[in-house]
Amino acid sequence: TINIFFPDIIKEQNRELRGTQRAISRDRAALEKQEKQLELEIKKMAKTGNKEACKLLAKQLVQLRKQKNRTYAVSSKVTSMSTQTKVMNSQMKMAGAMSATAKTMQAVNKKMDPQKTLQTMQNFQKENMKMEMTEEMINDTLDDIFDASDEEEESQDIVNQVLDEIGIEISDKMAKAPSAARGLPSASASTAGTISDEEIERQLKALGVD
Repeated sequence: TINIFFPDIIKEQNRELRGTQRAISRDRAALEKQEKQLELEIKKMAKTGNKEACKLLAKQLVQLRKQKNRTYAVSSKVTSMSTQTKVMNSQMKMAGAMSATAKTMQAVNKKMDPQKTLQTMQNFQKENMKMEMTEEMINDTLDDIFDASDEEEESQDIVNQVLDEIGIEISDKMAKAPSAARGLPSASASTAGTISDEEIERQLKALGVD
């Protein structure tokens, strides 16, 4: 309850201090006006040679100037009090913020179970490691499958290239060989169209296939 009404008290005090400061300023202005009038009166009495009047007026002037100086001192005190109240108000705001923060932290700490939180974090770490291991195993398996497939496709491409080139040369040789339509014996045509093993080996070596 005190914390709730304290800022209002500070505001009210500040208003009163500002009012006091304005009143002091008005009093000082009035004293300064009186001071000038006394100075004129003293000069006037001095011209007429009235020494007793000059002494009395001079004493009044001294008292008036002392009072004016007191207004400066009081004004300084009021300013100091105003500054202190502002500082106190700021400090109370900070205290209120710290109090609210402490309550929030206290509520969070009550809701939070350190052992349960630690267990949750450990379970998360364990399951995360399992997931990473599973992912790594799957990736390794997929890499093996696709690598084997790539090797098989590459090997098949080489074989097809070899067979195609051999086939092209076989076709060329068969095109140049005498046919049965020209009256050559069929055995001769078969022999002419056949490529020896040595020729096939030579073609394979030329292609770099051992």
